[in-house]
Amino acid sequence: MAKPLAVEALILDPDVVAAVARAKARVAADPISDLLDADGHQYVDLVMEGGGVLGVALAGYSYVLESAGIRFLGLGGTSAGSINALVIAALGPPHAAKSQRVAEVVANVPMASFIDGDGDARDFTDAIVNGAGKFKLAMKGAQVIDNFSDDLGLHPGRKFRAWLSDQLAANGIATLADLDAMQSVHPPGGYRVRPAPERLHPSQQRSPAQDADTGNVRGRLAVIAADVTTGTKVEFPKMAPLYWADPAALSPADFVRSSMSVPGFFHPVRVKGIPQGPAAQQRWTEMTSYKGQRLPKECVLVDGGIISNFPIAVFHNHAKVPRSPTFGVKLGIPAAEPAVIDSPTELLAGVFNAARGALDQDFLVGNPDYRHLITYIDTGKHNWLNFNLSNAAKVDLFREGAKAAAAFLDGFNWANYKQLRLLKAQLRNQDGS
Repeated sequence: MAKPLAVEALILDPDVVAAVARAKARVAADPISDLLDADGHQYVDLVMEGGGVLGVALAGYSYVLESAGIRFLGLGGTSAGSINALVIAALGPPHAAKSQRVAEVVANVPMASFIDGDGDARDFTDAIVNGAGKFKLAMKGAQVIDNFSDDLGLHPGRKFRAWLSDQLAANGIATLADLDAMQSVHPPGGYRVRPAPERLHPSQQRSPAQDADTGNVRGRLAVIAADVTTGTKVEFPKMAPLYWADPAALSPADFVRSSMSVPGFFHPVRVKGIPQGPAAQQRWTEMTSYKGQRLPKECVLVDGGIISNFPIAVFHNHAKVPRSPTFGVKLGIPAAEPAVIDSPTELLAGVFNAARGALDQDFLVGNPDYRHLITYIDTGKHNWLNFNLSNAAKVDLFREGAKAAAAFLDGFNWANYKQLRLLKAQLRNQDGS
């Protein structure tokens, strides 16, 4: 188990310091968003991809953006991305500076303790992470058959859920109601909006009256999980009333625990006592594609990555030129070569990778303007399931996230992006779609 890591090892790394300075200069030179507060902070939405322990890199990315004066309203993600999203949301209202505290959480996260299965489960996990040979994998796999047959996974995930709950409680967040109250707090002096120069069809334009209406601006969390009982892509907390009678009393940690339930690796989350009756049926009809005449009494939730590992569409509005952008962060550089599929393991990995990216890729193909908003972080050869991540590996991932953030800002042009969205809105108006 790695020794405690001082937060200074992350934020005082020379490359991180340089990335912050570079980002500050870029943000000071040109607008990043049209939504601001009285202190000059500029607001964006942020969506983060899932990727196990590689999520440390996401913290480096958000650290640089916030250090440059950018603040986050909508925060969305799957699996590791959902962990970062909730931690950022829970550490203070949207206008508050939280980046150093997020770095402190990352520096001290007890990753190894999250592998909380029995001895056989831990041994099998180590064999997978360390690339054991087929014979050893078969031997270790035979010892965990009962884990899969009885619990549908290797590790209960209870220690992760307890750790995350403790992090929230330390900041006064025990329930979803507490988080909602936190996200509703406005900055001193409120929000303001730069005037929009666009001239659109009245149904699509950002009018001065709309830009002046900032009273309802608030933070928003979007955590993606997969309900394999009904085949539903779930967005929490928006869809929490489908599963719980009183979601306001839940800990938001329950949403993230569902989102990070990697099938087979962690036990799935079973939600019992699903609300029933006509009102519940109406909610399912309105919010999901489930058309069953009988509502489930129990639902099984797993990692949202099996459906949408990069839910970049979650804050998207086709009809409007936005007053703030939605930045997206992906873990890993796109493959330069097609995958080689010569073994059952490679086939399984290929099927999983294709499935988890299909919905998100469809959105990006249909909305190519979003490619201007996405950052790819080079996570190197780090294994996304290595919960025994060394301190050196943590620093490396955090550093790569920081460098990617500075490089992204260098290439991002808010005025040009709005022009793309303006042209798109005009085309939509012309064809009546």
